[in-house]
Amino acid sequence: MEEKSICISEVPFKPITIIVPTTAGGSPDLTVRIMEKAAIKHLGQPLIVANIPGKEATVGRNTLADVNPDGYTISAIATDITLQPLYGSVEYYYSTMLEPLAQIGSLPVVAAVLAEHPWRNINELVDFAKEHPGKIKYGHMGLGTPKHVVGELFAKEAGVTITQVPFNGGPEAIKALVDGHIQLVFTDPPQVKHLVESGRIKVLSIATEQRLADPLFKAVPTFKEQGLAVVFSLWLGVGAPKGLSKDVKEKLVERIKLIFHDEAIKGDLENFGITIDYLGSQEFNQKWNRETDHLTKAVKETGIAELIATK
Repeated sequence: MEEKSICISEVPFKPITIIVPTTAGGSPDLTVRIMEKAAIKHLGQPLIVANIPGKEATVGRNTLADVNPDGYTISAIATDITLQPLYGSVEYYYSTMLEPLAQIGSLPVVAAVLAEHPWRNINELVDFAKEHPGKIKYGHMGLGTPKHVVGELFAKEAGVTITQVPFNGGPEAIKALVDGHIQLVFTDPPQVKHLVESGRIKVLSIATEQRLADPLFKAVPTFKEQGLAVVFSLWLGVGAPKGLSKDVKEKLVERIKLIFHDEAIKGDLENFGITIDYLGSQEFNQKWNRETDHLTKAVKETGIAELIATK
C-alpha cells in the first residue's frame, strides 16, 4: 500500500519556505535543492527555497528567528549556527531562539590550491609560507565562519603567517582561487569536486581523522598524516524558529527523517559528497551544546574572537 503523506497541518495546503542563509551554489543550497525533490512525497507540501545571504549567514538566521513558528518556514542550518553567537555580534543567541529538527550529514574541510602551483602536499605549502610570510592569501566564507576557523587553526598549528580573505559564500571564494586572486582556499569537497575532476585545482589535505572513501579524494592525506593536528568537519541540518507546537514539530521531524532516509535522496547526497549522518531533534540539540564548548575554545586560541571584536 502506498504511504500516505502527512501535511504539516490539515489546512491550508501551502508551500513550506526553507531559508538558505548563503548564496546559491553552496553546500547548504545544493543540499536543500536535493531535499526539495522529495518534499511532496514525504512532507505533503512543496518547498520554496529562499536564499537570504549576508553578514556571515546571520541575516538568514535572524529572518528565521523572527518568523511565525507555524511550521511553514524552516531553514538549512550548519556548524556556524553555534559559532556566530560566540562573537557577541549577532542579534539572537541561536541555540535558544531556534529549534533543531534534524542533522542531515557532515562535510569535511579541505585545503585546495590551483593545480598549476608546485606544492604537492600541505607541507610544501607550509615551507613556502615560512619563506614568504604573508604572501599566501587564503579564502573562506566570512569572518568567524567554520572554514575561517580551520584556516586559522592550520596557520597556528603550522606556525605560518598567511593572510585571510573573507568572501560572501563558498562559490565566491572558489572563483577567487580560480582567478588567481588567492592561493589557497578552505572549503568542502562538493564545492571543488568538478574542478578537481577537470584538473583545474588540487586538494593538498583534508581535516578528517581518516581519508575519504570517495575515489576522487581517497589519495588525499589528512592534516594529521602530514604532522598537523587539524581536525574539523562541518555538519548540515534543518532547523525552525522556536515555539513550534508539539504536533507540528513531531510531523516535521518525522517527515524530514523520511526524506533523508529515502534511498534516492541518500544517493544524491552521497554523490554530491555529503556523508549521511542523520540525528533526530533531541540528539541534534545535544550536539549543539557539546560543540559550543569545543568551538568557544577554538575561537579564543586562534584569536578570531578578538579579530571580530575589533571590526
